[in-house]
Amino acid sequence: MPCMAHRPDKVDSEMRSANWCIFGWLLGLAQLLLHGALGLVLFWVLYFREGFGWKGYPKLEFNYHPVLMIVGFIYLGGNALLSYRSYGCCRHIYRKLFHTIFNILAVPAIVMGFLTVLDSHDLAVPPIPNFYSLHSWMGLTTMGLFGLQIVVGFFSFLILLCCSAKTAGCRAALVPIHATFGLITFLMAVATCLTGLTEKVIFTLGKGYSQLGEEAVVINVLAVTLLALVIVIPVLLLNDKFRSRPIHHVAVNHGL
Repeated sequence: MPCMAHRPDKVDSEMRSANWCIFGWLLGLAQLLLHGALGLVLFWVLYFREGFGWKGYPKLEFNYHPVLMIVGFIYLGGNALLSYRSYGCCRHIYRKLFHTIFNILAVPAIVMGFLTVLDSHDLAVPPIPNFYSLHSWMGLTTMGLFGLQIVVGFFSFLILLCCSAKTAGCRAALVPIHATFGLITFLMAVATCLTGLTEKVIFTLGKGYSQLGEEAVVINVLAVTLLALVIVIPVLLLNDKFRSRPIHHVAVNHGL
């Protein structure tokens, strides 16, 4: 009769292998969607919306807005969220560094995206009103949440590290709150992008949208790509089985 003592360990090992296999596929899918969203918005603007311009061409200046917001909130913001999963083989301090870099890079993209839409509205003939639509209200809320996250992250993970021993409890209490609002900010950003795309396609294509031409298809595919990120990224972040184990925990388990 086979020994039963080894079977639980074998089952646990197989389950861990299966979990990491699923994790790898989901992480690859998340990166494919993030890069796909970036590529689609660039293709849309360059191929259908005549590219970029500056103050002399308000309609072309507006085109910076969707690109920079998707770069900042979706591409860089999504990679910032995934940094603790994507770089699981690295030390925690390096994962934190990647997380910080992605968020810092997102700041100028978001600020420029916000300023260009204001500028393009003010320079349009006739001028286009600002902050009247649901999209703009959601955008301001998302930017506020993002700004608050940057402040809290800087305060809790940089300044408090100067006296880490005395502030460990405070930082530990802030981690789940910071992580939760980070995910909320990302989901709000996706929702804002979807309302913005809907608003833009109605204004530019009008009744032609129902004909589902090439531009409409590209916009719809971009929207579905963003919507898929709403499913994939929370699954990666909220599933504890995909969380990297601390190095000291692994060492203890191996008798080191």
